[in-house]
Amino acid sequence: MTTQTAAATTAAATATARATLTALTALAATTAALVASSDNPKSPNQNPKSARPNIVFIFSDDHAYAAISAYGDARHLVDTPQLDRIAKEGMRFDRCLVTNSICGPSRATVITGKYSHLNGFMNNTNSRFDGSQTTFPKLLQAAGYQTAIIGKWHLQTDPTGYDTWKILPGQGQYYNPTMIFNGKKVSMPGYVTDIIADLTLDWLKKRDTTRPFLLMMHNKAPHRHWEPPLRYLDADHDRVYPEPPTLMDDYTGRGPAEHENDMNIRHTMTDEDTKLAKSKPGKGAGKDGRLTPAQQAEWDKYYDPRNAAFRAANLKGDDLVRWKYQRYMHDYTATVRGIDENVGRVLDYLDKNGLSDNTIVIYSSDQGFYTGEHNWFDKRWIFEESLRTPFMARWPGVIKPGTVNTDIVSNLDFAETFLEAAGVPVPAEMQGRSLLPLFRGATPPDWRKSFYYEYYEYPSPHHVMPHEGVVTDRYKLVHFIVPGREYYELFDLQTDPHELTSVYGKFDYKTVQKDLEAELTRLKAAYKVPATIPPRFFGNKSIDGGKTGGGGKTGKGGKKGKNKSGGGDGDDTGGSGETD
Repeated sequence: MTTQTAAATTAAATATARATLTALTALAATTAALVASSDNPKSPNQNPKSARPNIVFIFSDDHAYAAISAYGDARHLVDTPQLDRIAKEGMRFDRCLVTNSICGPSRATVITGKYSHLNGFMNNTNSRFDGSQTTFPKLLQAAGYQTAIIGKWHLQTDPTGYDTWKILPGQGQYYNPTMIFNGKKVSMPGYVTDIIADLTLDWLKKRDTTRPFLLMMHNKAPHRHWEPPLRYLDADHDRVYPEPPTLMDDYTGRGPAEHENDMNIRHTMTDEDTKLAKSKPGKGAGKDGRLTPAQQAEWDKYYDPRNAAFRAANLKGDDLVRWKYQRYMHDYTATVRGIDENVGRVLDYLDKNGLSDNTIVIYSSDQGFYTGEHNWFDKRWIFEESLRTPFMARWPGVIKPGTVNTDIVSNLDFAETFLEAAGVPVPAEMQGRSLLPLFRGATPPDWRKSFYYEYYEYPSPHHVMPHEGVVTDRYKLVHFIVPGREYYELFDLQTDPHELTSVYGKFDYKTVQKDLEAELTRLKAAYKVPATIPPRFFGNKSIDGGKTGGGGKTGKGGKKGKNKSGGGDGDDTGGSGETD
């Protein structure tokens, strides 16, 4: 495709999207007028049962399902009683798969109901969200819903489709963050997870009680660099966390992609990650450097003696890896405790104010996350810990309490679900399916049995080779797509649940391999994946016949030294900031 042709195609697609949005907005407005009478409340706080449901969509960043106790991870990393309430009082989904396991692209898929290659947000390095396209918040807003997003946005451009937006610029900061309130910068004292919950509760108290609402409470935590709230620094009492069986994985049995990763505990974790970094004059501890003197004193009181003991031990090799893992789990789970506590505050408010019966509550994360499996942190891969994200839903009277669903669902389905629940038509351009039948315990016979995955960002950060693949209940075919270095892997999750050995090319899997390759071709056609991937999909650095434009190969198990993981942790510009 020539540059001129591509530009013309893009312009035509944008014009079509705008025309479609105009038509859908008009249809949504008509729908709103038809059902407006049902939204008149019988009480000051709650719409009647016949009214369209409110939607509280709680989203976190990099929250591994292993770090939610309702999911029953064998290590039992942390107790999350408030999050578990959603599963206990609703439905836990065990196979919620993301389309592209990285923050910005996942968020773009959630609001558009489209894969990255169609919504235009492929990576965190050079993508900018086109706010003119159709999104579910826009359609709900046009249908009479109050709409608000509070917390992390991470899509570079200003939010559209929200009456209220109070967002973190880029990744935001854990302590005393800058936020942007409908375009105005505001400095907020305190801890970011608490602040987001405070603003969420304030919005609930001040909303228009005569109209249904969409409220998106989007946390920064537990994103790297995993800076805990001070009150939870000693919550685990120096617990020794069980190790995952693949903590010392050497990637035998797999190809160059796994060997060349730069997201491992052994080499990639920095002193900032492990809280060993010295504070700079006039700045607080941690990546953000925003602690007040009082916060700094409490931070140092906890970390300084433990860091001194670590330095005295002079650990090397696997012993050092194990220490890093323990520190990582301490910090990561402490940030999760802050999420759990604040989710409980919101659930309590809904219960005490008579809102729960007619409110859908969703908890999920933008993707899964590695908690030491394969010696990794971060996400990106098609492999289980990255691909699977937690997803729990509560809707009294619709979802049977305490149920578990094992169907393949996706963040691709969220937009369609919210729209159908609100009685708003789902645009044909959206590529997922509403989960309402599953909420009701009636999975359609034609529900998906396979799933398409795509990942593009390369070579930095983390040097994870771009790949695509197809996932079924048992098998996973992976196609690495770096020009000049293409190859396949195949995993049998029944015999190899940790995905340690590729069986691609093995005689016993000849038929399975052929079927999966055909299914990958079918799915790519169905989802309109470009036959040739444009270079811009990969990010700001070029890919040239297997040699990266920025740093090259890292060697087995990643490169040693301080990896800054794509830059700063956000800025005050509203841009994406750090590419994680």
